[in-house]
This record gives sequence, structure tokens and C-alpha cells, in this order.
Amino acid sequence: MRVTLVQPAGFNFVPGQPDFSVLANRLAPIGILSLASWLERHGHAVTVIDCLGPHAPEGTAAHAEAILASRPELVGFSTTTSGFMDALDMAEIVKARAPAVRTIFGNVHVSSIGAPLLAHFPEIDYLCVGEGEGTLLDLAEGRPASEIDNLVYRDGERVVTNPRRARIQNLDELPFPAYEKLAGFPRKYHLPLFSHEKRWGATMVTSRGCPYTCSFCDRTVFERRYKYNSADYMVEHMRYLRDRFGVHHINFYDDLFTAHRKRVSEFCEGLIDRPLGVDFNCAIRTGHTSLEQLQALKAAGALMVSLGIESADPGMMERHKTGVTLDEVRETVELIHRAGLRAKGLFIFGLPGETPATLRATSDFILSLDLDEMNMTKFSPMYGAPIWNECRNGEAGDFDEDWRLMNCLNFVLRPSGFETRSEMDALYNWHVRRFYDSRGYRRRFIGRLWQHRWSLWHLARNLPQVVQAARYFSTAPRGAAPHARHPRQPVGLQPALGPELTAESVIEVTPARRARGNGQLSAAA
Repeated sequence: MRVTLVQPAGFNFVPGQPDFSVLANRLAPIGILSLASWLERHGHAVTVIDCLGPHAPEGTAAHAEAILASRPELVGFSTTTSGFMDALDMAEIVKARAPAVRTIFGNVHVSSIGAPLLAHFPEIDYLCVGEGEGTLLDLAEGRPASEIDNLVYRDGERVVTNPRRARIQNLDELPFPAYEKLAGFPRKYHLPLFSHEKRWGATMVTSRGCPYTCSFCDRTVFERRYKYNSADYMVEHMRYLRDRFGVHHINFYDDLFTAHRKRVSEFCEGLIDRPLGVDFNCAIRTGHTSLEQLQALKAAGALMVSLGIESADPGMMERHKTGVTLDEVRETVELIHRAGLRAKGLFIFGLPGETPATLRATSDFILSLDLDEMNMTKFSPMYGAPIWNECRNGEAGDFDEDWRLMNCLNFVLRPSGFETRSEMDALYNWHVRRFYDSRGYRRRFIGRLWQHRWSLWHLARNLPQVVQAARYFSTAPRGAAPHARHPRQPVGLQPALGPELTAESVIEVTPARRARGNGQLSAAA
């Protein structure tokens, strides 16, 4: 079957602001690249369309034309919440022009809401809830919809939610992502500025799921089960990127890279014994590491490690990220620096319970840590997160349920501690300027000018856009520009699958299908 997989561009939407995201950070769409290589292994022809790619045309209509030009029989859209309506607009054009083409939507937004989406959007033929490899392969090979686990489909006027299939037990059975399908990879794709020293860069994801449950994280795709690639597979993947594409820096985007200590130890030993000359960044958890582990990561080629801190207010930490204390954060940052690594802190502004005082306390704490890098996102509630109902029903504050704005770039939730979103934007911009204007950050930055030469060269080549971005940040009006919700977006949808992933709409599981679903990947597919 001819399958076209699409990464929408919609999730970069910020009202009134020029889109500079791809200037600072253009990442390969690993999810659909992994699905592409899996389907091609089984004999299906796959086209990948990255709507944020360096050679992508502008606009939904042009993207839809590219999809139609690939002559697909099945089109799969990978949809975050903020990219969903962009994907829908493309699907509407595709179905109008080629009604026989089937469409399937997957990824986190679909997995967290499920069946109600089919009731609202006739352009969508199927939803994939959870992992997509087995579901897409079953569709591509013509299996009846009623027999495909993880699939949501229409049976006449009825929407049917099939049972969840067993998680893939051995991720090493999956082929490497089909990076070669991206025009311009890796030279036209680039990692976040100043996060790497070597050229060229790429991303890898070597595990699925996370053993922890933070209040703001969606768990509907991978549930609460943590699966991972072996150390040998990881090293060979890195070698493949180096030898095939000339990549010499990897950003691991696992939710928690170091969750399995033995795997990390074996990975580091493999790279220390047989160096690849490839640097990498990864994420750790406060209190879930040691000086010995950090030193091993450094010896294996790690440049920077990230840790999710979120807030410096003890009450906020207890509410949203249990098991992490500020003393442990400070100790972990000190261990990172003792190991010779760079430390990057990850924070969220605008969680329920946030106030101007908690933000200022967090800003003070950030500067006291002497971090090498910092990222603060604007909180966006997600349907599958434990905190979703509190945000939806108004307990947490004023919530603007606009899917296109739910991208961690807009304050869709205004906690009750703030009077306006403009006040939040002003505090956010104040903190960002404060961090990057701080003496400590400037000292470190100047001392690393040579290490940052490729990022500086990239900025120099795009100087007009850089100046425009700096001017916008300095002079932009407080608060987002006026914006109308997409006319077809519903609000107040109740997810079909709750926290325990059960629903009245799930059809009966026959013994044969249950046995097939509990097998290894080859059987589950």
C-alpha cells in the first residue's frame, strides 16, 4: 500500500508573533520517521511530509497538494493538540479531492480524547490510540477494522473503540527511523542553539514512557509502562547516524534517559571502550543520579544534561512534581558541574497555584543555581494529564480551550493568582531577559564562544531574522494578539478513555484477539 505520513506545522502558532521556531530549532519528526521505516520493512511504500521541513511549501493548501501528489491510499497525520486543526484542514482538502483516500490520525491528542473526535470530524476515517506500528501495519495489509487493536472507527452510525493492544515489549525489533526521507537532513535540520559543539546534529528517542507521574504529563499513548532500547542498539543507532549522515551530536529526547541504571551503565561502557566521536545531551531526574553515573556520562561523550525542576515554590513542587525537593535540585546541579557537564534546568510557568510571588521565587532560585542553560515553558493543560479536569472545570483559573494555542507558547490557562494574561507575559519576559542578561550566563557564554561557533555561524547567516526576533521580544505588546478559535474546533469534549483506559464503547475482546495482542511485536502487528 502507498502510505503518506504527515507532520503538521500548526503547533508553532503564536498570535501576532513571527514564527522564528525553525530558526532556533528545527528537529526531525522522529515519530513518523520510525513508522515509515517500520512500514517499509514490511513492503509498503511510504512518503514522509514534514510541514516544517526546510523545503516545505507554505500554507495548508500547499501541504495538501503535496500529500495528493504522493498518490496515497492511506494518509496518517501525527497530531499534537496544537497541530490537530492544521491536520484536519489538510484532511478536508484531501478527502474533497480524493474521497477514496483513507485518513488516520494518531499521537497524543487522539490518544487522550479518542472516539468523540470521529463524531465531530467526518474527514477522519480512523483514529490510532496508543502505539502506531501494529495498527498502521494492520491497516496497510488490509485487515478488517474490527480486528485491529488500538483502532477507533465508524460502523455505520456507531463509533467503535477497539481494545488497546499490548505495548511493544522489545523496542530493538524496530528499525532505525527513516531519516533519509527528509530533504536536507541533517544540514537543514538543527538542534537548539548553543546546545551542541559539534556538527551536524540529530535526535534520538530510545525509550517510551516514564515511570513517574507528574501532574502535567499526558500518559495515554504509552500509559505508565516504561520500555527501552538496549545499550547495544543505542550505540549502533549512533554509529549509523555518524556513518550514514555525518552526525556528530545527538540530543536524546527520552522523557527520562537515565530511568534504567543498568542500561545507562552499559551504554556508557560501550562508548568509553569504543568511542564514536559523537557527543550527546540527555535528561536526568533530580535525586535519581550519582556522581559516578554523571562522570560515566561525561566520559562517554555527554555535553549537557537536563533536569525537570518546574518551580522553586515548595507547595507547587509538592503539588505537581512529588518526590523532588529544592535541596535535591541544588545538590544535583552541583554534582553535574563536578562531573564536568553542563546543567540545563527545565521550568514551567503558569501551573495551577502559580502567583507572581512564586514566579519571582523561581526566578531567584534559577539564578542562584548558576545553570548553564534554562528553558521555561508556558503551561498548557493536556487532555490526558492528571490535572486536566481541574483546568477544564475552572478550579485552576480561567482556561481558554483553544487547541491551536495549546503549544506551551501561550498562556491558555490564567491561574487565579493573576489578574490578566498580559501580567503573566510581562513576568515571563522579565525572567527570560534577567537570566540571559545575568553576569554568570554572560561569563559562561563568552568563555565558550569557540565551542558555540556553529550556532553563531547559523545566527550570522540568518541575521535579519535574528534582529527581527530580538526587536519583537523587546517591543511586543503584552498579551497575545486577538485570535479567533478555529471555527470547527469543539470545546468541552469528554475523553472516551479515562485514566485507567476503560470505556463503555470498547467492544468485546475475543480470546483469539487477546492472545494476538499479548504477543511480541511481530504477533501484535
